[in-house]
Amino acid sequence: MQKLNLKTLTAALAVAASVALPAVAQDASGPILFTNVNVFDGVNEALIENANVVVTDNLITAVSTEPLAIAGGTVIDGGGRTLMPGLSDTHTHLAYSSISQMRMLTGHASYGYIRATVDAEGMLMRGITSVRDMGGNVFGLKAAIDEGLIPGPRIYTPGALIGQTAGHFDFRFGNQTHVQYGGTTTDWERQGHAYIADGADQVLVAVRENLKNGASHIKLAAGGGYASPADPLLGNQFTFDEIKAAVDTAGDWGTYVTVHAYHPSAINRAIDAGIKDVGHGQLLDDATLQRMSDEGVFLSTQPFTVCSEPQLDDFSNSKLALVCQGTERVYKAIKKFPDLKVTYGTDLFFLPEEELAKQTQQMERLLPWFEPVEILRMATSTAGELFKLSGDMRNPYQEGSLGTVAVGGYADLLLVEGNPLEDLKAVTNVDNLKIIMKDGVIYKNTLQ
Repeated sequence: MQKLNLKTLTAALAVAASVALPAVAQDASGPILFTNVNVFDGVNEALIENANVVVTDNLITAVSTEPLAIAGGTVIDGGGRTLMPGLSDTHTHLAYSSISQMRMLTGHASYGYIRATVDAEGMLMRGITSVRDMGGNVFGLKAAIDEGLIPGPRIYTPGALIGQTAGHFDFRFGNQTHVQYGGTTTDWERQGHAYIADGADQVLVAVRENLKNGASHIKLAAGGGYASPADPLLGNQFTFDEIKAAVDTAGDWGTYVTVHAYHPSAINRAIDAGIKDVGHGQLLDDATLQRMSDEGVFLSTQPFTVCSEPQLDDFSNSKLALVCQGTERVYKAIKKFPDLKVTYGTDLFFLPEEELAKQTQQMERLLPWFEPVEILRMATSTAGELFKLSGDMRNPYQEGSLGTVAVGGYADLLLVEGNPLEDLKAVTNVDNLKIIMKDGVIYKNTLQ
């Protein structure tokens, strides 16, 4: 039997280019020429006006203010709209974005995987074409998306979260004993969502297991967390030697370690050990931010401005309140360090689907401190720089660059109504996303 080509099949199903296709992809035969567009390239503060952009297969092959022509293919008149890079969220948890913590810990694993496919499609249809997942078993989800079986963003994944006993990723109930003292391994660990490791040797095993499974980077908990049931927020987690073991092993595979941590003590210990990215940092001080800027350590922080969440207990919400109080201070402090690499992320997990749907709207929370162009860079070009830290051996997407509209870049593009450099709602309001393209394939087209 002849194997059906997904792109050919879905193109045949598309009645016209004006049809929105949330569940299947629209494929044009031959190159695609966008005409009459204003381009935000992901970097510059001004739009490239009256531009033309050519997409050939899955790459951008021309960007010009001069007239361009293509042989065959499809011409899309942008009507003066803005063409820009697809967005990136550098802190997702697709394995458990929209299910409750209790269902994650005690429910059927298969349900979680199905929910993750729904959430992945939702992210793509919000204009998020790439994510850096920060923990959970999404190796199968990533493979299915990359193979074209289901729609979703590109996924950079660390595999299982790695934490210490009683640390941020230890979600055992109070009556569950450690395996060393007669307990059993939790379903959470057996499913590959988190590994509990104590001592450098166990950390080595956990890191190597993730790399064996296809991890693009490694994620450790270096400090306390607000959602975890036992640990203090301001505690340090993992010793220098444990973190160094992870860094050295990841380095042997050409990639890097990122850490969950909020406060300077934990973050400086992790930087001493060689990590390249901080996954939160709301409680950072100026001295550590200066160090990160000087040493090229990325800050992948989130706009935690809601200081209590209904799915959390009183202990967790008390810790969240401290993090929330630090959000404004750290965003103000960031402005002092123009060379600091800052990316946009959300860290949404255990939420109802309607709350997860606000993923890109959270960009608007940054407006008290940043101009739209600064926010958009965090979610486009700077995120693309972060993705490159995975290196030639672990970066799963090496054919093109990500986060910019430039020749040689992946054709991950949004055509939006309005000017996002003047009004972020051009991007955060999904109705303004007229075309969503990922890897040269159109997943939404509502041009009239």
